[in-house]
Amino acid sequence: MEIKIFPDAETVAREAAKVIAAEARAAVAARGKFVLAVSGGRTPWQMLRALAAESLPWPSVNIAQVDERIAPAGHEDRNLTHLRESLAHAPLRAEQIHAMPVEETDLEAAAANYARTLAQIAGTPPVLDLVHLGLGADGHTASLVPGDAAMDVADRDVTLTGIYQQRRRMTLTYPLLNRARKILWVATGAEKVEILRRLQAGDVSIPAGRIVSANALVLADRAAAGK
Repeated sequence: MEIKIFPDAETVAREAAKVIAAEARAAVAARGKFVLAVSGGRTPWQMLRALAAESLPWPSVNIAQVDERIAPAGHEDRNLTHLRESLAHAPLRAEQIHAMPVEETDLEAAAANYARTLAQIAGTPPVLDLVHLGLGADGHTASLVPGDAAMDVADRDVTLTGIYQQRRRMTLTYPLLNRARKILWVATGAEKVEILRRLQAGDVSIPAGRIVSANALVLADRAAAGK
C-alpha cells in the first residue's frame, strides 16, 4: 500500500482525479476500455468535478457504482444524484454511467442484475480497472459496515445490506473489490486518523482492512494523516 499526503481535501480531490485520468489512459491503451467504480462523499464529488476537466479517452470509459442507498430517484441521499451532477460537464453518454438499480421492487433480483451488467462491461468474472473507496471513521468502506452480513458474502459480486444510517444499501462485495486492478482510497478529515493507521497496518478486524492492499494507493490530507 502506497500513501501520499497532501495539504487539504481540495488538493486530494484534484490529485485523485489525475490518478484516475492516468489509469484511464493506460487501460484504454492496453485493453481498449476503462471501467471505474466510484463511492460517494463530499471529497469524491470534488474529485469527479476535477475529473470532468481532465483529458480522458471518454468514449471508452464506463462508470459503475461501488454502493448506493435504497432511496427514490433524484433523492439527495442517492450517490447517483451527486455523481451525475459532478460529471455533468464530462463528455459522457448516459449509457456510460451504470446506475445501481435500487428503485426496483425486487432488490435481490436487482442486485443480481447489476452483477450481470458488470460482467457485460468488465468480463466474466468482472475485473474493474480502478475502484475508488472511501474510509469511514468506523472502518467501513463501500457499504461494508461492521457487523453487517454483507461482509461475509463470498458467492456473489453485488449484495444488499441491512439498515445503516437509516438506509439499506446495495454494495459491491469483497470478491469483486479484491479482483480490481487498482484500489484508490481517498481519506480526508481528522476523524480518520486512527482508522487510517489501522488500514495501513492491515487490521482485518475493520471492514476496510479486508481489501487487498497490494495494488492500493491512499491519498490523504494532513488532517487524516495526523502525525
